Amino acid sequence: MSEPSPLNEAQRKFSDAIPFRRLNSESCALEQSLGRVTARDISAPEDLPAYTRAIVEGFLIHTEDGAGASEEKPVSFRIVGAVKPGDRQCPAFKRGQAVRIATGSLAPDGAYSSVRAWEAKEDGDTFTITRPFPPRFFIEEKGCDLKQGAVALPAGTCVDAAAIGTIAALGIPRIDVSTRAKVTIFASGDEVIPYTQALTPGAIRDSNTLMLAAAVTAAGASPLTGGIMNDDFDAFVAAVRKALEGSDMILISGGTAVGGRDFISDLVKAVGELVIDGVPMRSGRPLIMGHAQGKPIVCVAGHPPEALRGFRLFGAAALNRLTGCTAELPKDE
Repeated sequence: MSEPSPLNEAQRKFSDAIPFRRLNSESCALEQSLGRVTARDISAPEDLPAYTRAIVEGFLIHTEDGAGASEEKPVSFRIVGAVKPGDRQCPAFKRGQAVRIATGSLAPDGAYSSVRAWEAKEDGDTFTITRPFPPRFFIEEKGCDLKQGAVALPAGTCVDAAAIGTIAALGIPRIDVSTRAKVTIFASGDEVIPYTQALTPGAIRDSNTLMLAAAVTAAGASPLTGGIMNDDFDAFVAAVRKALEGSDMILISGGTAVGGRDFISDLVKAVGELVIDGVPMRSGRPLIMGHAQGKPIVCVAGHPPEALRGFRLFGAAALNRLTGCTAELPKDE
């Protein structure tokens, strides 16, 4: 087994330093739950499916009637009824008879089989088959997906489209999810200007704030703008302390070293605890992580592609810890 990389070790160390499921929970309408993280197990209030049903178009027969069917000895059946989705029961039928079924139709218990329409040669109110069909062939049993009381969605699951479909099928209109984390985003550096401002020699437009805000939103959190901070250490410390009062996480891009000073490392130590002081990566040292009051502080490179990469590898993972998401740590690409 290969040794963990410095990046993996840094991810694990930082993740372990962040409180798991720090955020409170709230009730959320199922329609608005995409991307949210379940705060507790969601159990099935009923079997899914709620009744035994056919999962093909065709005919329902007594299994034993078709046992000897072959090309040389076709077996014929008389169609005596039909069942379609929404019908409350399947018509009773005798040996040698069959009922027409549609996908999703209720099917009875017992030794019955579905004959797929394309495997039956139909002629008026009769059809023949040329092979046997196993018991319960293409019949989906009640509760085969979920039994009543089983966990349909475990706590810590990030709700996706498939999960919404499952919960909707169970008739559950609201679920408990972790509240959205509030993430305050700062851009750092004397050279950084608002992205709408005209460039001057040596200036750099702040594209990171909007880019990281989009990434924070995509990760299921709510971005807050801290603004562009100049290389004034005391003012930056004061701004971060104030932001911590209304935030669950601080995200800073740029400003790793200023005038030979480990500017951001010192800032993290001034407001909380420094956990990771640089990670050997393509971007060099700029990845710096810590926490204050149990709230993660994630500091990424100023170069936009590396800033986004740093957020994906460390910021998104920190948000998972806060919300109690059980997803694995993200891998580098």
